[in-house]
Amino acid sequence: MTGQFFDRLKTRQQSLRTHLCIGLDPDLSRLPEHLLGEPDAIFRFNQAIIDATSDLTCCYKPQNAHFTGIGAEDQLESTIRYLKDLDVPVLLDSKRGDVDSTSVHYAREAFERYGADAVTANPYMGYDALMPFLDYKDRGVFVLCRTSNPGGADLQHLELASGDPLYVHVARLAAEQWNQNGNVGLVVGATRPDELAHVRAACGDLPFLLPGIGAQGGDIEDAVQSAAGGPIIISASRSVLYAGSGVDFDQSARAAAEDTRQAINRVIERFNTGTR
Repeated sequence: MTGQFFDRLKTRQQSLRTHLCIGLDPDLSRLPEHLLGEPDAIFRFNQAIIDATSDLTCCYKPQNAHFTGIGAEDQLESTIRYLKDLDVPVLLDSKRGDVDSTSVHYAREAFERYGADAVTANPYMGYDALMPFLDYKDRGVFVLCRTSNPGGADLQHLELASGDPLYVHVARLAAEQWNQNGNVGLVVGATRPDELAHVRAACGDLPFLLPGIGAQGGDIEDAVQSAAGGPIIISASRSVLYAGSGVDFDQSARAAAEDTRQAINRVIERFNTGTR
């Protein structure tokens, strides 16, 4: 891995022995009862989760729409600022991608307004839509490749004239043309290990962000083995955030995070996958 974000990530993964990323997807309908009605309930929820789990994670992944959809941008800013004060990497899950004149503003929003260390980005408008993000050489850009949602196959499985599905073509573009600054990774769902292996074969050792563990049903052992040969971040969100709903919800989250972290490490150690 190269680039400041990926260097920081690798150092943290090695020092804490963790490949776990916790997604911060706050849902007002699922917050503990004692937080309801508080003007900063989302931030207080996130803060408690972070305090309970920060020694178990390599980074956190706030989901942009879970904040902006309810007008809670200030609490997203507070959450990211809190993480940065702890020197914990922040991967903003925003999945942006538009004409370059608009993507410039999306990149500024993510990296300058919010101060994120990395983002997720949509590649389906091509390189010029990604370029404003990639031009921030010290930040990470995780390009959507083969996503974990069932409908992803509608487009990502389209067969090209070469015989490859579209998602494999995206993986090759990312590795061979878009990674000029060494700051590109791929989003590949942990729910489809056979396709995950195809992506690894196509893109070499690009870093992978692997969503789909936990509530979406992805299997840790299958995912880790299929992604072998390059760096990985395994993301868990709802299975950690909502492991408990009482006043001790943060300790329930810690227990779930520790179980996931240990499960990942057992697979890596047992199979010596070469995952970094």
